[in-house]
This record gives sequence, structure tokens and C-alpha cells, in this order.
Amino acid sequence: MTIGELASRTGVATSALRYWEELGLLPAPARVSGQRRYPPSAVQLVGVVVLLRDVGFTLREVKAFIASRSPAGDGWRELYQRKLAELERRIAQAQVARTAIAHGLACPHQDIFECSHFTSGIAALLAGSTLEEAHEQVHSH
Repeated sequence: MTIGELASRTGVATSALRYWEELGLLPAPARVSGQRRYPPSAVQLVGVVVLLRDVGFTLREVKAFIASRSPAGDGWRELYQRKLAELERRIAQAQVARTAIAHGLACPHQDIFECSHFTSGIAALLAGSTLEEAHEQVHSH
């Protein structure tokens, strides 16, 4: 199939497919009269790249995932475990940020810069606390 047909079947722009080929995520296809001709299996491989990208893998990580395929077949598990740990950290950070924003919205001050909790939180951050630590310090008093 041509690159246009692959793009149509996968919903991925031809420019992205060319870029992914350049990065080594997709193998260089055969060429007929200078045009790329992809095998039917390319549809699934593009689907793998889209899935991994959508769950948070970088293109570099996608390349490592594809390269980790072997007859033994479980090199991908380590990549999945690392990504899961990273996502759990990001989720925890997002939950702390959500709580801090919700508290800011509940602040009775017209100008948040006049709020002692806000300014204390900033001071704690500048002193090296994480957002979670700063939030706990401010609200433990």
C-alpha cells in the first residue's frame, strides 16, 4: 500500500509516517517507481506506535519497545514497568496540584497575593520544599 493508503487506514498523517520511518519506528518500505509501498503488517505497527504514544511513551521509548521484541519476548515488560512507575509519579503530582488549586479557589481573599497561605506556600517552595511538602506545611498550622 502507498503511504497515503497507510495514512488513510491508520489516521496518521503522511508526514508523521515519514518521520517515524526516519526515526526507525517503521522499517523503510520497498519502493516502486520511487514511491513507498508498505506491507499490510505496517497497519498494525503504526497502531502499536499510536497506542504507546497515547499511553505516554515518548517516541524514543517506542523505538526501544519495538527493538525489545525478541523470540524470548518479554523485554517490553521492563519498559512497561518503568512507564507505569513514571505515570504513578505524575498522577500523584497532578493530585497534589489539583488540591493546591482547589484550595486557591476556595481562598476568601480578593487578591490571592494577600493570602498568608499562598505566600507561605511560595516561601516553602523557594526554600526547597516540593509542592506537596509546601502544601502540607501551609495547612498544618
